[in-house]
Amino acid sequence: MSFKRTNPLALAVLALLSERPMHPYEMAQTMRERHQEEVIKLNYGSLYTVVESLRSHELITASATRKAGNRPERTVYAITEAGTRELHDWLRELIAVPAKEYPRFEAGISLVGLLPPDDALTVVEQRERAVGEQLAALAVLLERLAGMGLPQLAWIELDYRMAMLRAERAWLTWFATAIRDGTVGGHEHWEGQHR
Repeated sequence: MSFKRTNPLALAVLALLSERPMHPYEMAQTMRERHQEEVIKLNYGSLYTVVESLRSHELITASATRKAGNRPERTVYAITEAGTRELHDWLRELIAVPAKEYPRFEAGISLVGLLPPDDALTVVEQRERAVGEQLAALAVLLERLAGMGLPQLAWIELDYRMAMLRAERAWLTWFATAIRDGTVGGHEHWEGQHR
């Protein structure tokens, strides 16, 4: 049975274990310290399921157990040679091959004409403000990470996220203006449907 490349958390686990052996709690802590939960959904239940799946596919192996104080024993995992090959192949594919994703926003905006124009304008402006807030928070985070002396490569995905948010905000600004001014194609028909 081959491993299915569907869960970004599995990719993150392989990447972390390529640095050094870790137990799942340490993996989660490292991801949080690096703010990777901004791009990869992280919860402990899923993490343990992913670790078990990677182990059953022989991409990682239990390498030791550690006991610290009153805490229960923790299994430490290490990446295997097959895991390293899988990590590299998966990364090459993710970066090189565009894939159709199905973001919720695109689904909603594809049907925006079902809302009255005034309602559409309200929610578009609301999203525009929310994206602006995300941009401001991300700028603070990037400044803090750079101030810690971390190289840009350590948080390059946040640079990408910032670029995508800027593009989204620019589009939202255009669309809000086009609704307000009545210059979006089909505006007359849209208004007519909601009178």
